[in-house]
Parts: sequence; C-alpha cells; structure tokens
Amino acid sequence: MKNTLSIFFIAFLFVGCQQKIKPADISKINGYWEIEKVVFDAGKDKDYGMNESYDFFKISDNKGIRKKVMPQLDGTFLVNDVYENVAVRFADDKVFLDYSTSYMKWSEELIALSEEELVLLNKDKMEYHYKKATPINLLGDGKKAE
Repeated sequence: MKNTLSIFFIAFLFVGCQQKIKPADISKINGYWEIEKVVFDAGKDKDYGMNESYDFFKISDNKGIRKKVMPQLDGTFLVNDVYENVAVRFADDKVFLDYSTSYMKWSEELIALSEEELVLLNKDKMEYHYKKATPINLLGDGKKAE
C-alpha cells in the first residue's frame, strides 16, 4: 500500500510539473539542434557523443521545414535540397509536429522546449532529446567559432 501511494505521488508530480508549451514558445524551435540521447519505451537510453548531422528547423506561423545538415570544422553547415514540411498542431493541451514528404506523413509530440532543450516523442514512445547546437571548436583555445 505504501509503495502504491509513493508511485501515485511521483506520477502526480510528474504530470503536474510537465511543461505547458504555448504558441509563443514555438519560435524557440528555429535553429540547429544536436541529438543528445534517445530514451526508449523500456527505459533504456542511447547516448550520442559526436553527431555527423544536426536537425535544422525553420518555422513561421506554425509552418515550416526540418532538414538534416552536416556541421563543418569552420562553423558552417553542409546542406542539400532534401527537407520535410512541418506543421505545428495544438490539440488537447498537447503540441504536435506533423511532418510530410512526398512519400509519407508522421507526427511527433513536443514534450519540452526551451532555448537550449528540445524533446520529441514519436509513435513508438521513443523520446528524442536535443540540445541547441554550438559551433565546433577543435582547438580548445577558448575562442568562439563564427
């Protein structure tokens, strides 16, 4: 009984503390995002060290694109013409990113969003945790890449 009460209390705190994403927050998605880890439904994590590609989002008026870009050592990104259309959808106190290409359509739930963090949940209950991408500095000289 005591364990059941503890689990209920923790679940209540988790639900009560969940971030409420507002339409004004959507602009925080814009920019370059590097995946940090994936949390699987079974509770296991897969951490990512260095990534060969980042996700770039450009959304305005709840519509835009997402594309994969490859960071370069000089702080620039290699890009191509491949992208996914993105539409932001608000439904039942949740926020979804609806993607579409010529070949398929899918959605991900937007779980958390800040200037530095992005968390998306897909239909397979996998959470993708992203951090805002920063320029690569291999010299370690403390100077900021441009």
